[in-house]
Amino acid sequence: MQRVILFGSAFRAIVAGSDGLNAHYFFCTRHENVSRTQIRKHSQDQPTNNTGHFSCYSLPHRTLINVSGQDMNSFLQGIITNDMALLAQDALCAMYAHILNVQGRTLYDIIIYSLEGNPNGLNGVLLECDSIVQESIMRLLKVYKIRRKVNISLCPSLSLWALLPRNKDAVLGKSKPDVTAADKVLVLEQDPRTELMGWRMITSCQDNLHEIVSAYRQGNIEEYHRHRYEIGLPEGVRDLPPGEALPLESNLVYLQGISFSKGCYIGQELTARTHHTGVIRKRLMPVTMSAPAENLDQGAALETEGGRPAGKYRAGIDKLGLSLVRLAHAKESLKLKSSDETTVTLQATVPDWWPKNTEDK
Repeated sequence: MQRVILFGSAFRAIVAGSDGLNAHYFFCTRHENVSRTQIRKHSQDQPTNNTGHFSCYSLPHRTLINVSGQDMNSFLQGIITNDMALLAQDALCAMYAHILNVQGRTLYDIIIYSLEGNPNGLNGVLLECDSIVQESIMRLLKVYKIRRKVNISLCPSLSLWALLPRNKDAVLGKSKPDVTAADKVLVLEQDPRTELMGWRMITSCQDNLHEIVSAYRQGNIEEYHRHRYEIGLPEGVRDLPPGEALPLESNLVYLQGISFSKGCYIGQELTARTHHTGVIRKRLMPVTMSAPAENLDQGAALETEGGRPAGKYRAGIDKLGLSLVRLAHAKESLKLKSSDETTVTLQATVPDWWPKNTEDK
């Protein structure tokens, strides 16, 4: 089912310049896939393949946590950047958000799936997070639980899948995974971050994928991460270092992951102040590199050809990656030192899923 979310608040678009960022207002819908500036961008076109309309990827690097109980909504509302009230709307069953620390920096990136009306016995919501931090996020949730009537538990019996479209029609929402055993599917929702990430599916670990989805090709996890880095989508602690990444620099607005009208939550003050000043001088952007990512250190400093600071490298696979780039230098060829002191060149690109600014020159 096509889902369109029209945000009532105006997002801020970016115009790179030597003095930072100028703010312009626009309205954005869930299914806008357009570039932000004239910087070279990746194409949305995906190669067709007769073996299936979707590529299916098991995601063992992501963990599912069940949160339920009488006080679940108010509990999560005070912790996450997005608005839990949105999940009460019939049109929305999956939502992206960050959990911040008190300084307003990202701790965890999460996807929340509503289980309302689900006949499989579970209730409340499922919270998807990086498996590396599952213990720390469980501790954090229990600390903030206090005396609220909330139940929190890991879900090791569930499997999480990403179903990525293999052609342009599927990307545009004209194709939905063909599920042949709907009773075995706990969740099947479009990825709330961008339609370029296809669909998220949750099943029991005991169920066979062949019995659930038809017309698909099963891929490996390296392909999934390569796709993410190619379109510039961060996921997990390697791309969003806990306590270091800032949500607005990490494109949380563009990923439909934040509400500026929901009220107070942990880390809100700095985030809201940055949003209302309209100045964001750095953003997380996809980069192509002249050397494999395996030779690069996370956090390595980026420079322009003239030696001016231009940002920091985050993570990648093969010659694709993500870097926090100063927008004033986003159109320039950048460089950094690899672990063996070799100079590596980088070129930043603008993702197709960034909102359009008609005033870009």
